[in-house]
Amino acid sequence: MRGGCRLFPLLLLALLRGLCHGREAAPGAVTCGSVLKLLNTRHSVRLHSHEVKYGSGSGQQSVTGVEASDDANSYWRIRGKSDGSCQRGTPVKCGQAVRLTHVNTGKNLHTHHFPSPLSNNQEVSAFGDDGEGDDLDIWIVQCSGTYWEREDAVRFKHVGTEVFLSITGEQYGHPIRGQREVHGMPSANHHNYWKAMEGVFIKPSMDPAKHDEL
Repeated sequence: MRGGCRLFPLLLLALLRGLCHGREAAPGAVTCGSVLKLLNTRHSVRLHSHEVKYGSGSGQQSVTGVEASDDANSYWRIRGKSDGSCQRGTPVKCGQAVRLTHVNTGKNLHTHHFPSPLSNNQEVSAFGDDGEGDDLDIWIVQCSGTYWEREDAVRFKHVGTEVFLSITGEQYGHPIRGQREVHGMPSANHHNYWKAMEGVFIKPSMDPAKHDEL
């Protein structure tokens, strides 16, 4: 019994340390409602879209990777899988389902069972209108801690088809010469790590009730 009494303060201290660690992670976390660019860490290109449609496959708006860091068509807004499920300013948890909405066109990052035009992996497109698409717009953020931290490389796994958002280096010609193909791959590997870069990050809050919903 005395041994249990000695252990109790140590267990309490460990618990408090765990809680403090979780709260320390929040200020550096990516939050719901933030607008950011995503860098593929293997190929050093940013996730990009534009009003150029695929000439094959789905014919939907194309998604590519670009080297330029200052291209306005590389901004994406972090949203929940449904309205109200990811409150503005709330840190995004590892394992959370999100939508990535292209800021300039209002379409969501999307994938489906069409072959990608260059590598014959799975096509990734931008789909929907004014941020509203369908269930194939939903991705799981895969990371190792509690929250998606800005400095960490993370993966995005598609809920509907279980592929990972990836780049393997294939380049397009006209009319988007030099841009890289973005596609879905069935395996987790070094081609599907992404890092949050430039953007507007909504201040994190541990009390989501204080923020408006998306």
